[in-house]
Amino acid sequence: MCKTLGAASLGLSMACASPVAFALADVIETPARATDLAPENLLTDVERAGDRMVAIGERGHIIVSDDQGQSWTQAEVPVSVTLTALDFASETHGWAVGHSGVVLHSDDSGSSWEVQFTGIQAAELAIESQEEAIAEMEEKVEAASGDEKSDLEWALDDLYFSLENMQADLDIGPVNPFLDVLFLDEDRGFVIGAYGMLFHTADGGESWQDWSPRMENPQNFHLNGIAEIAGGAMVIVGEAGQIHVSVDDGETWESREGPYPGSLFGVIGTGRVNEILAFGLRGTLLMSTDLGKNWTVLNSGTTATLNDGFADDSRIVLVGTGGAVLVSGNAGDTFRAYVRGDRQGVMSVVPVSGTDLLLVGEGGAELTDAKGKNIQ
Repeated sequence: MCKTLGAASLGLSMACASPVAFALADVIETPARATDLAPENLLTDVERAGDRMVAIGERGHIIVSDDQGQSWTQAEVPVSVTLTALDFASETHGWAVGHSGVVLHSDDSGSSWEVQFTGIQAAELAIESQEEAIAEMEEKVEAASGDEKSDLEWALDDLYFSLENMQADLDIGPVNPFLDVLFLDEDRGFVIGAYGMLFHTADGGESWQDWSPRMENPQNFHLNGIAEIAGGAMVIVGEAGQIHVSVDDGETWESREGPYPGSLFGVIGTGRVNEILAFGLRGTLLMSTDLGKNWTVLNSGTTATLNDGFADDSRIVLVGTGGAVLVSGNAGDTFRAYVRGDRQGVMSVVPVSGTDLLLVGEGGAELTDAKGKNIQ
């Protein structure tokens, strides 16, 4: 009988593993290959680390720029999986997440990285949480009677079914990706991802806890984006219009009912207290001024899927597929939509000098003006 051995530092030594498992282990254990083409290949996120720009992408590529995106240097990265999201809690300390449940940490402004967490560890923690939930439900079933007992038995069957799926995933390897990351400071952070994954650390990533039982997401919908909002609240958005809000640093999460049932891929604050912008498929753009209790559907002027954005004083910029760049100069009251001439998808954006932007996406990293026109 095949089993996973918790031996190596990444917990990925396998005996009698499937070819898929070996492939997944290989990309976690294989460092990213150095290439001059890293700034031109697919990049998925970009963030500031003080005055430095750091961008991440496919094949474990991480690049840094100390001249506002004019030139790039490739960082040392111990994995070759596609990386999906990046966050810096300070000028020096940053975290990147990606496929195979990888969490990377840098303490030198992105020049070098180390693995802190993998999908194997994530799956093991999730299984522990599920087993605890099953034990609690079994006690409830034992004490119940009549219709209540029948309902609880159905719920218990669902828990067993989910546990079987988790164990099957663990047998295959680290299959589920993390999709976003947020650190409130150098100690407290959250990573979210496919099938409702939500993990929390209070010690800078040295250890992690499964936080998903604290969120109402019984169908394990994907969690795609997380952000801190002016005023201190946090918001998570995801598949099937999922919106969750925490006002106590992530200790508890409340579900919010939004007006859109499709996937939301990102969320940001406008800079005004308790004000949220959530966005996703088909140009969907939602605003709330009261932490998600009420929502207004905004006219984005595009049907492109919106992936990322930022708020800078009264300016808000959102980017998406097909080269879409949306700009608001009045804190989100209205938006003007532009389309880049190459129509390549844009995954992330940060401001540079003046009104110029640094875009990353299908075409790598590019400096543009406020209308998305290439300025290099």
